[in-house]
Amino acid sequence: MTDRDGDGEWAGDPDRAEEWLTIGTFASRSRLSAKALRLYDRLGLLSPARVDPVSGYRFYRPAQVERARLVALLRQLDMPLATVKEIVALDDTRAAEAVQAYWTGVEERVAAQRTLVHFLRGRLSGRSSEMYEKFEIRTMEVPEQFVLCETRHTLAGDLPAFIGESLGRLEKAAQECGGIAATPFVAYHAEVTQESDGPVESCVPVADGAAARAWAGHQGRAVTARTEPARRLAYTRISKAQVVYPQIIAAYEAVERWIADQGLTIDGPCREVYFADWDTIGPDDEACDIAYPIG
Repeated sequence: MTDRDGDGEWAGDPDRAEEWLTIGTFASRSRLSAKALRLYDRLGLLSPARVDPVSGYRFYRPAQVERARLVALLRQLDMPLATVKEIVALDDTRAAEAVQAYWTGVEERVAAQRTLVHFLRGRLSGRSSEMYEKFEIRTMEVPEQFVLCETRHTLAGDLPAFIGESLGRLEKAAQECGGIAATPFVAYHAEVTQESDGPVESCVPVADGAAARAWAGHQGRAVTARTEPARRLAYTRISKAQVVYPQIIAAYEAVERWIADQGLTIDGPCREVYFADWDTIGPDDEACDIAYPIG
């Protein structure tokens, strides 16, 4: 008995032929192409129930159709294959939660991209000055201070997690070093984007420099203790909502433009000074200073 739907012949007991679907029939029922099914087989995402050892033809069980249709639907969400593989392995309740978590991430990314489009339209249409005018630029004198620091090369997507986790670790350690002596900050020694990984340095000023050196000496190369020289900073204060990319880029550029207009020069890495409790403030509350050392 033969069936030339798709890849070729039936092989096996004719009395049990209804238990097997050729790749062509299965593709039609599952709403996936034969090419996609071969790819999913290679990835271990959706393998045939049997492969004929002689012909190499793939055969599927009717019970596999539901899983295949789920894969097809998830792929319509532009979901990466690795994520699809994780979700189809879950029970229905956890799979539903995973789909919601994935889509929440998509919506957050689209919202950020929509804001970036607005930012780019303003820049490309010559309205950059309007975007900068909403930022008030001030200056401050910061005295010499001793800081505990943690440095890492990180891309933009992992930056928020690193900032929160590293400052948390350093602030806890500061309790063993005389306490936190001034506002924590994050210094950028090079660009941090989706392609450029810094490095970034989280810094917490402490009261006891000797204790800080001793603590840092037991933490590995990423953690250091050093003297931060006295600096004059040009800065603008932004809300929690404005810390989100790309609004924060406009804040940086506003400070850069002010420095250039004043005939001053940038004298060190730019920084974000976090003076508020991030977990308790609202979107419109002041959260951070975007600052450049100036000379």
